[in-house]
Amino acid sequence: MDGTVLVADDDRTIRTVLTQALTRAGCKVHATSSLVTLLRWVDEGKGDLVITDVVMPDGNGLEALPKIAQSRPGLPVIVISAQNNIVTAIQAAEAEAYDYLPKPFDLPDLMKRAARALDLRRRRPAQPSTPPVRGEDLPLVGRTQAMQALYRLVARVMNTDLAVLITGESGTGKSLIARAVHDFSDRRSMPFVVATAADLEPLEGPAKLISRARGGTLLFDEIGDLPLELQGRVVRMLDGLTENAPRIMATNQDDLAAMIEAGSFRSDLFYRLGGVTMSVPPLRDRVDDIDLLAEHFLARALREGHPPRRLSRPARDLFRAFSWPGNVRQLENTIRRLVVTGTEEEVSRAEAETILSQQPAADTMGEASGDNRLSACVEKRLRRYFDLHGGALPPAGLYGRILREMELPLIEIALEATGGNQAKCADLLGINRNTLRKKITELDIRVTRRRKLM
Repeated sequence: MDGTVLVADDDRTIRTVLTQALTRAGCKVHATSSLVTLLRWVDEGKGDLVITDVVMPDGNGLEALPKIAQSRPGLPVIVISAQNNIVTAIQAAEAEAYDYLPKPFDLPDLMKRAARALDLRRRRPAQPSTPPVRGEDLPLVGRTQAMQALYRLVARVMNTDLAVLITGESGTGKSLIARAVHDFSDRRSMPFVVATAADLEPLEGPAKLISRARGGTLLFDEIGDLPLELQGRVVRMLDGLTENAPRIMATNQDDLAAMIEAGSFRSDLFYRLGGVTMSVPPLRDRVDDIDLLAEHFLARALREGHPPRRLSRPARDLFRAFSWPGNVRQLENTIRRLVVTGTEEEVSRAEAETILSQQPAADTMGEASGDNRLSACVEKRLRRYFDLHGGALPPAGLYGRILREMELPLIEIALEATGGNQAKCADLLGINRNTLRKKITELDIRVTRRRKLM
């Protein structure tokens, strides 16, 4: 490996380690803790490869990428970042970075990527290694704790060979998560194949799927819909995978554990798919992301040539209070209708009420019936919890733990519905105000006074 590498990182240890490793590999290295210095070196024509951190004392490495591309078209940039979430990865791809690695990174892996970048620079100096993935194709938008945890999990597992099972309700973006894991992994230049029941029905179907996917990714979308016979074929296919086989991923919106108990899903297939399980939260469980997603879809509509629109504060409140049983996909389609049918720039409360009244809403607790009753759901979860202990008893103190898990969301939602007014919340719950205050303290609930949601 030869060439000149520019390293920019405010961590002296990382600069030292990279300098030593690259020098031993035959490269010349210029290292700095300053983004300004890095850009000056680029403008002076130095370097065949840039390795840069994102957060620097004097700037943002991602924001510097367009300047580097303008000054030196075709100069590959490898981005390394401690902000190891999918948003950073998407931003790096949108800015046409050659590659992205979350910290802490594997040094031999980084060296291999650097060698490929330098080799590509010599052979095709003006062509990036992989086409950027546009953010509008991946509406994985969210600042809530649940989504950030999901982003971190994607970043940790994307370059492993573990099978991935992605669960979540319809419209939450399970297939987008699967595609993101592939697109930001080492397999991104390989095929991404979605397997269907029709692909598996012929005897030679599994072998053809493996051949199509090569060393890329093979996704079984809604795997719980496969008949038991085809599930058996998948099991035999997975047992016969070789070293250069594709990565296996699957999505499902139903509870596979419950399907196993009902006899409609094979337990041996479940265990083969469960290397890593990712749960995509429903939109109603990440209310604080609704504004962000709505702005994302409105901005995309504007880029597509539609007139500008924005949600008024009352309209936003209605959107936040809505149940969104169709999740992100339902929100996206609702925004599209607002953009196409509206005449004023601001979406009023009346307009929001009209369009939401035409949308299906999830059943409320009082309207649920049959196996969808709250008590039935709790019973199913508790039986599953006991089953997971394999005949042994769960740890002592179960009663208190279960009550706490029920109490916490009940009080939080009631406080949200009453705009943080504790007197109204206590009346709603039918408890004394002092009891409510005690519970808020015990459960460490943060109370925020704001406009009522219901």
